[in-house]
Amino acid sequence: MKKEIIQKLHSAFEEAAHEQDGVEYWLARDLQVLLGYDEWRNFSKVIEKAQEACKNSSVAIEINLLRSTN
Repeated sequence: MKKEIIQKLHSAFEEAAHEQDGVEYWLARDLQVLLGYDEWRNFSKVIEKAQEACKNSSVAIEINLLRSTN
């Protein structure tokens, strides 16, 4: 991958970051767009596969669901 493409992607991910109490995080819906998934259902399948891979590797999974109060 070309260096300029990597730099653009890095910038896009950094711009999408949120911070609360000194903790940096990303919202799944934002990552969905950055990673090129048009539909949530397709991206949620990727998330489920990643969770399964973590379980199989004995890696702890922490899922925080943020709900809008609006």
